[in-house]
Amino acid sequence: MTMAQAGAVVAAATGLLVFFLYSSIHKVEEGHLAVYYRGGALLTNPSGPGYHIMLPFITTFKSVQTTLQTDEVKNVPCGTSGGVMIYIDRIEVVNKLAPYAVYDIVRNYTADYDKTLIFNKIHHELNQFCSAHTLQEVYIELFDQIDENLKLALQKDLNVMAPGLTIQAVRVTKPKIPEAIRRNFELMEAEKTKLLIAAQKQKVVEKEAETDRKKALIDAAFLAREKAKADAEYYSAQKLADSNKLKLTPEYLELMKYQAIAANSKLYFGDRIPSVFLDSCAFQQANLRTAQETSLPSQEAPETSGESHLRAKESTG
Repeated sequence: MTMAQAGAVVAAATGLLVFFLYSSIHKVEEGHLAVYYRGGALLTNPSGPGYHIMLPFITTFKSVQTTLQTDEVKNVPCGTSGGVMIYIDRIEVVNKLAPYAVYDIVRNYTADYDKTLIFNKIHHELNQFCSAHTLQEVYIELFDQIDENLKLALQKDLNVMAPGLTIQAVRVTKPKIPEAIRRNFELMEAEKTKLLIAAQKQKVVEKEAETDRKKALIDAAFLAREKAKADAEYYSAQKLADSNKLKLTPEYLELMKYQAIAANSKLYFGDRIPSVFLDSCAFQQANLRTAQETSLPSQEAPETSGESHLRAKESTG
């Protein structure tokens, strides 16, 4: 063998080795597990993220996602109980496969397990729901419940068929219905809106009337309290006036005069008495008595003068 032939053999062997190494080395992305098939048989040991080596041409692998993923089911037909066929443009199913369940689920349903466990089940469960309800219920009344109903139905079956596969959420778009029926629904919604507006206006009017009625009751109660208060004050003042009228008799005024005199520590007698603070009514009574004494008959005057003369003699003696 010449040197040229030997160099060619070495080059060929090196190239073949590089090719085999390239075919055997594979990369698994983060959030995925690699399952291996050898001769069509599933191997029991999946591989995690990173670079791995396998036998080229004999062993193959498939990557299975173990993080949250969203599967879309498009253009799903749905027949209502009344026989109307509607179509749901898109259904999104958010799901997650646990790493410990990868081997069992791939063995039972292959690496494309979502076609069997999610896509086909969505068609089945949605048709079950639509066939049990009318178009009015599916399109309007119960549409907000379709998401939750699909999620619960899917999860119930998966708990038995594929433990470890969890449905996180289901989102359903508005169904497509025949154009003529859609226009009728729009007209019906417009009439319903008018009725709601009229009902709200009526509630506002009733509320305003109730407010006015309560305000009138409050005003009437306030006026009644003020009137009762004024009547009570008038009655008290009237009773006080009547009491004073009965109290201010000549005898009572005379008593008040003597009480005022008795309250002073000094008494003065004579023609010129200093000012004594008495009740004005007492002064009036005193003035009245003075006037009465001056108007007495003249026959009493000699007696008075005689008494004065006798007192004068006694004082001189």
